[in-house]
Amino acid sequence: MRELVSEAEVAAASGDDDLVVWAAQGMRPGVRAWAYRDAVAVASPDASRRDRLVVRGEAARVVPLLRHALAEAGPSYRPLGDAALIEQVVAAMPELEIAGHFSWMGTEKLAPPREEDTGRDRLGGPAAWLDDRAAPEIAKLLAAAHPDSYAVPGLPRVRRWAGIRDGHGRLLAVAADAWSAPTVGLLAGVATTVPARGRGLGERVCRFVASALIADYGRAALMVDDWNLGAIVVYERLGFARRRVAAARVPE
Repeated sequence: MRELVSEAEVAAASGDDDLVVWAAQGMRPGVRAWAYRDAVAVASPDASRRDRLVVRGEAARVVPLLRHALAEAGPSYRPLGDAALIEQVVAAMPELEIAGHFSWMGTEKLAPPREEDTGRDRLGGPAAWLDDRAAPEIAKLLAAAHPDSYAVPGLPRVRRWAGIRDGHGRLLAVAADAWSAPTVGLLAGVATTVPARGRGLGERVCRFVASALIADYGRAALMVDDWNLGAIVVYERLGFARRRVAAARVPE
């Protein structure tokens, strides 16, 4: 086992895997990483509200590396990686159990926008960054439209929010730049008010934020529940590629 001490080492060991590099978070204080042959593990505290232990490689080498990483980082860290890998790891490690399946989606380039309806049915103005005074509005929108959102105003490393307002100034849709790494920006906190759904607002605000993430970090990524097929269709239309992942945990 060897410890990796820089973002460049993590990128080289993982083939610049966007999930692994995102977890490294620029190797900010508290992040640790290790490699064992072709396997890599990155322990990232409070990354999108979880202590995450992202792994990559062949299961035969990930298993001993993961045992080492868990001993070093502690049982609060949840192994995360490609679904097939995590399932193999859990089968080989009785001390772990599957915590859930979802998708990681990423892109370096957005697909061209669809021809948007510019007639009277178009709802809301252009997407724009919101200032800090909008935090109560954002929180209220999320509480009603997406109460399970990991990103909420005021959390550390939830950097900025974008939104779309209607002609009366009411907030209709939001999305955040949250827990971004130096070379992978994370899109989170996507929500649209219930009465305004089905009008393309989510896609518009996500395109605005994703475009900014690519410009600032080089890549954009997000996490989405596998059951949320409507959102997945929107993200794929924007140019995000889907990668099925799974998380494991040490049972309490």
